[in-house]
Amino acid sequence: MIEFVFTLDYEIYGNGSGLLNDLVYGPARRLTELFRNRSVRFVAFVEVAELEKIETYGTDPTIDLVRRQIEEFHRDGFEVGLHLHPQWCNARYDRGAWILDYREYNLCTLPRNRISQIVDGSLACIRQLVNCSGFTPLSFRAGNWLFQPTETAASVLAEKGIRVDSSVFKGGTLRSHHLDYRAALRNSYYWPFGEDVNVPDPAGRWVEVPIYTEMVPFWKMATSKRLGIKNSAGANGQAIAQKWSRIRDRLRFHCPLKLDFCRMTLNELTSMMATIIREDRKDPETFRPIVSIGHTKDLTDFDTVDSLLSFLKQNKIAISTFQNIYPKLAGPTLGSADVEPLGQPTHAVADRDTPGFTA
Repeated sequence: MIEFVFTLDYEIYGNGSGLLNDLVYGPARRLTELFRNRSVRFVAFVEVAELEKIETYGTDPTIDLVRRQIEEFHRDGFEVGLHLHPQWCNARYDRGAWILDYREYNLCTLPRNRISQIVDGSLACIRQLVNCSGFTPLSFRAGNWLFQPTETAASVLAEKGIRVDSSVFKGGTLRSHHLDYRAALRNSYYWPFGEDVNVPDPAGRWVEVPIYTEMVPFWKMATSKRLGIKNSAGANGQAIAQKWSRIRDRLRFHCPLKLDFCRMTLNELTSMMATIIREDRKDPETFRPIVSIGHTKDLTDFDTVDSLLSFLKQNKIAISTFQNIYPKLAGPTLGSADVEPLGQPTHAVADRDTPGFTA
């Protein structure tokens, strides 16, 4: 059985450039309308550290609309997850530009007390944003997907009540940050873990539901749509060393292509899903949560998203959230009973005979 989870990283560019209205609020508003019209929901991974700093320094008047939008997400059944780029926690604004603390780029490499301090501050902020003092997000996505070394950060986050991670992209590497998710290729569609996010552990307090990837020849990564988004994001100001590091990560015959509803064409998205559908028909008893990723800053092609929703409906694939599927993911050690679902997953009603597309 397949359930499809749309996840949206709710953030501006990594160096702080760009306007909230253009890169966050506006795209999310249009996507929310699209999903509401179809009575389905997505997971919004809200990057709280940058929003807190933007409000503190008063750098963008749209912050008030953003706050209202996040509260509406929570009220209207869109799951609000925690997304965290810790280099923002010590950020300051000077002479029209953000100065970020890149010493804290990877949460997992920081001392335990500092991790705890950052997580506590982030949870306080997200509770304020959703206007609910007792709120704790179920799900987490690490900034730049950096959830290694896992043990300390996972322990701190679990102590605060977070249970689901979706940072892993199977087969992925980021050599500049010693990230290596190639070992996860041996794992299934999801797995419990404890000390190492790559290693299934039935006694672990977490469950990993990775961003779905397909290993493809490296030249398939350079699609016109992906390259166009990257070129339009030139304001991101990636350092030459960082760009070269990313190139080195892809200097291998097969690379992980993320199921990205912003950066992939409709044909690419439906072709990847058709493969999953064929597998599901052979083994319908296996639960297959399929996580797709998108970013508000990349979100411009709403026709493709709408058409993907039609494809999923035609093929009777449920669109869900982590909160809705958590009881199916969690074993006794994870405590599935303490999480209330946001609502029932929405199933399509069309014929399932062919994994083709009809708008």
